[in-house]
Amino acid sequence: MTNTIEYAKKYVPLLDQVYALASLTADLESDPELAKEGANANEIVIPKLEMDGLGKYDRNEGYTKGNVKFKYETVKFNYERGRAFNVDNMDEEETMNVIAPKIMGEFTRTKVAPEGDAFTFAKLAGKTGVSSATGTLATGEDAVKALRAASTKMDEDQVPTESRILYITPTLKGLIDDLDTTKSKAVLNKFSKVVEVPQARFYTTIDLLDGKTSGEEAGGFKKNTSGKEINFMIVEKSAVLKYNKHVAPKIVTPDQNQTADGYIFGYRKYGLVDVYENKLAGVYCHHVA
Repeated sequence: MTNTIEYAKKYVPLLDQVYALASLTADLESDPELAKEGANANEIVIPKLEMDGLGKYDRNEGYTKGNVKFKYETVKFNYERGRAFNVDNMDEEETMNVIAPKIMGEFTRTKVAPEGDAFTFAKLAGKTGVSSATGTLATGEDAVKALRAASTKMDEDQVPTESRILYITPTLKGLIDDLDTTKSKAVLNKFSKVVEVPQARFYTTIDLLDGKTSGEEAGGFKKNTSGKEINFMIVEKSAVLKYNKHVAPKIVTPDQNQTADGYIFGYRKYGLVDVYENKLAGVYCHHVA
């Protein structure tokens, strides 16, 4: 009689991972020391300074008196998101312990980072008072012309040059690079950093899906029906208030899980994205009409 032997399956200890970039807006994170937590849990207060300009100096009476206004501006948190995953203990064991070590890293890279970027760009683009322009940029020449106009506008508004970051779609960046001219190189050299942003994260308005409603079970975000594709955005770092009050990745082991024999992977993020009231000129958004 022929023996029947079922060979054990060998699991490859690598995931078929989704392509995704890490956070592209981490450079805009504000210094936590600049923000003082407000009296209420859902807001912070930030310092705001205003003063009068020079006046006449009289050799008999001396200085013309001026006023200095120092006050705190209250800003409410506008981003609160979370998600939890359950992985059965036996599923973890039978997949050779592949899922548990990977799940939080994959979730952060493929879900948290893209949504965080999209939310940041949409909030900056939608802030009343920031500089903006619209139009179709079909060629490298169009893109260079639009960038020069944006830089000139910010120069005229006296926005500091040393910390301007250019966020631009890979398509437009490629069109500019293909020109390979003195003008195209000069316009890019005006920025402290150039960051290529996939169009999938670059909209003027987005919807945050709740993960519960029919059609929104997968969570994440999508372009709002009224949203426009952003061509590029220039941000002077000090103009932006990007503050994470609470970021809490959590892992509950089967031994700690009181309701099931499995792992619980949770993630929560609470913070805000805004623009300082006196620095609205520090954001310039160019989007399609």
